[in-house]
This record gives sequence, C-alpha cells and structure tokens, in this order.
Amino acid sequence: MAKIISITNQKGGVGKTTTAVNLSAALSHKGKKVLLVDIDPQGNSTSGVGIDKRDIEDSSYTLLIGQSKAKDCVVKTEFENLSLIPSHIDLAAAEIEISNIDKREYLLKNALAEIRTEYDYIFIDCPPSLGLITTNALTASDTILIPIQCEYYALEGLSLLMNTVRRIKRASNERLDIEGVLLTMFDGRLNLTQQVVNEVKKFFPKKVFSSVIPRTVRLSEAPSFGTPIIYFDKNNKGAKAYDSLADEILRKNR
Repeated sequence: MAKIISITNQKGGVGKTTTAVNLSAALSHKGKKVLLVDIDPQGNSTSGVGIDKRDIEDSSYTLLIGQSKAKDCVVKTEFENLSLIPSHIDLAAAEIEISNIDKREYLLKNALAEIRTEYDYIFIDCPPSLGLITTNALTASDTILIPIQCEYYALEGLSLLMNTVRRIKRASNERLDIEGVLLTMFDGRLNLTQQVVNEVKKFFPKKVFSSVIPRTVRLSEAPSFGTPIIYFDKNNKGAKAYDSLADEILRKNR
C-alpha cells in the first residue's frame, strides 16, 4: 500500500513542484511505483512530466467534484514507473464548488483509497495556500514534506502551516506527521544560507533532510522540456541531490 506524502508550504516559489516532479522521478527510476497527484490549479507538475494540460479530460478537478474515479484520472507518463493525476485550470474554482459538500475534507482521501494499493508512493503537489484543497491533501496524507528555500524569509508563515497541521490532526487525520524538511535553492558560498539552515534546524529539530537542493540553471530549465532533471541531465548537481533525497526517503521508510 502506498505511503501518501503531501509536498506543501503555503509560501510560493520554494521548490514544491520542482521537488514533487523530481523526487517522484528519482524514486520511480529506482524501481518504485509512484503516482504524482497535481492539485495545484497552475498545473506545473503536470507539464513538468511532459503531459499537455490542454489534452486533459479527467483530472484532479473532476476527481474532487465527484465527476471521475481516480483510476480514470491516472495518466502514464513516458518515464518508467511514474504515473500522474493531472491538474486542470478549473481546479481554481473547486474550493467554492465543494464547500457545501458533507465531509468535504475527505474527498481526496476517499478517491485515492481505490487505487492506493497499486503504488509504493503517492506524492501530492499542493497549491501555495492553506485552503480546502490543501486540507484535502493533508487529510489524505500519511506525512508532509516541507520545502524551504535558503533565503531571508524562509521561516515566514511556517507557524501558520504548523497550526494547520495541528488542526488537521485534531479534526480529520490524527496520524499526520512530518516526513521531513527540505532545504532548497542552497548556495553554500553565502553566509545567509548557513544562517537559514541553522534557524530551520532550530524550528524543526531532527526533521531536516541531510540532502539539500542546490540552485542550478539546468534544474530551472528541465520543466520547459517536460522532463525531470534525472532524465534531462543526470550528472547535474540537482539530479544528484534529488537522487540522494530519494535514498533518504527509502531508508526512512524501509
């Protein structure tokens, strides 16, 4: 049965989608069956694995509003062992559409339950907000992975995220835990970087991954080709960092 991990941080531009795409690809490359669920209306994870959003009929949007079953939404990517439930721009309106549904926070959990046994890992790429869609993701998840960029405002808003996690634990998912905190956009030459690392480790003792994701041009270029970095440039520092992160995840979840 798959472990479900939400990749979330309500702060935008921290590397959520980059991590969702490249960690999913790194684990699938190691032989694990992986499903990536894109619930961000921008759909960047969808295009990041080479799926054209314009060709989508069944998506995370139709899944949440009850028009589709999970198995009908799954698209096989060209990358071995990696499948996707794509996003759609209409997902932006989903929060309004599902707001009056009874037990609305369980919609994604119930939908994924039908296909959970078919995968080793399910990663959910969350939108940069703490609304009802993210609530659905956290309710459906075993753990959350929090990317944090090594910049001045790194810890801004994290107390809000942790408050949301505590609320979800009380209300709809008492087993929710933190998988780990991932430092992204790392540049070891900067004094600020080390200061941020130290602050994050104080905020999340024993939860910070050893692997850190560097800022590289090739990592930024890969999405425009619809290709995870491990297939785009396997010798790139970013590819090696996500490969290392995948190994950490595997060790932790033996």
